Amino acid sequence: MTAIPSQMDRRDALGLLARAPAARLAELLPELPAHDLLRAPEIGTVMVRGRAGGTGAAFNLGEITVTRASIRLPSGHVGHGYVQGRDKSHALRAALIDAMGRPDIIETLRAEETARRAAIAVEAAATRVEFFTLARGEDE
Repeated sequence: MTAIPSQMDRRDALGLLARAPAARLAELLPELPAHDLLRAPEIGTVMVRGRAGGTGAAFNLGEITVTRASIRLPSGHVGHGYVQGRDKSHALRAALIDAMGRPDIIETLRAEETARRAAIAVEAAATRVEFFTLARGEDE
């Protein structure tokens, strides 16, 4: 097993693990490998911040529920998992995959997310409305 090479790649991988359906992670990692819990899965809340217009002053939008877990493998690799919601097994599996550095699982999740987003874009494009203006004779 290889470690995820850079911090940006790891950040991307952790995001994919957090966004992936919990059932899909359970399919990809059905058996949990031996590990020590550094932080048992726990549920809490985090503040979500927003910006007016995407670039304005930051403001507190509200809180969301998250679950986090941290583990250590017998090899010494440490993994962390943060997921939205209250699914402790999802957070634990995300932490295990992070620690294991499984690029095969990450690439599978990336391909599935790309396909999901493409399907949503096609569905949204089907509802697109084109607006146009007709010139009226008295406006000339």
